[in-house]
Amino acid sequence: MDASYRRAGAGGGGGSAPRSVEDIFKDYRARRSAILRALTTDVEEFYAQCDPDKENLCLYGYANEAWEVALPAEEVPTELPEPALGINFARDGMKRSDWLALVAVHSDSWLVSVAFYYAARLTRNDRKRLFGMMNDFATIYEVVSGMRQSKDRDRSGGIDNSSRNKLQVKHTSEAVPPLPPPRVENNVREADEGYDEDDGDHSETLCGTCGGIYSAEEFWIGCDVCERWYHGKCVKITPAKAESIKQYKCPSCSSKRPRQ
Repeated sequence: MDASYRRAGAGGGGGSAPRSVEDIFKDYRARRSAILRALTTDVEEFYAQCDPDKENLCLYGYANEAWEVALPAEEVPTELPEPALGINFARDGMKRSDWLALVAVHSDSWLVSVAFYYAARLTRNDRKRLFGMMNDFATIYEVVSGMRQSKDRDRSGGIDNSSRNKLQVKHTSEAVPPLPPPRVENNVREADEGYDEDDGDHSETLCGTCGGIYSAEEFWIGCDVCERWYHGKCVKITPAKAESIKQYKCPSCSSKRPRQ
């Protein structure tokens, strides 16, 4: 598939760029569907095409709901924003699930960038309405990582306030979730509890296993030895299991032998 075909959106509206909120949303939904299929239903085919020995590859989703792993467009600047470059290089250097999650995060960013490239001439209210329509869908990352199911379980009351280990659970509707609070004993907070003024001083927190950025709507647990934070799912710790842990050691710290 050549670059001109990719620029035309692979059959989206005869090559004409979407202009209205509804048309841009339709384009977004089709591209999202294509990428989601690549990372789920067609994942074996997608995985095989992302050969690390090949040149920089990108994952494209098109307006006709087709997906493609291909080289980036050659013209500079490109007609449309380009997806993440070189997704194939990290394939064999990460856990498969972590690599797919990473591709999903970059794909979410690309979908938003394409939609708002088309939305440049919309009014402020129309852009807000467009984002609201897009935001009603789960992100590709949420679907691929199973994060949406985890959120649903948390909202159903699966976490007890009596937890005695250092974990962070908080549900919020804020646009930018707060970072984990200082590590203190019995560190559990629900949505109706505020944060101390010092909470904003923490640098960006990443999961010690997958490198995912902290989200207040996920279950996290902190290692009492190295003080790094982890997604519960990445270290196979559930909220229920955390109840019985007095001092948590991450897999890395657990594997270290004490000095003789």
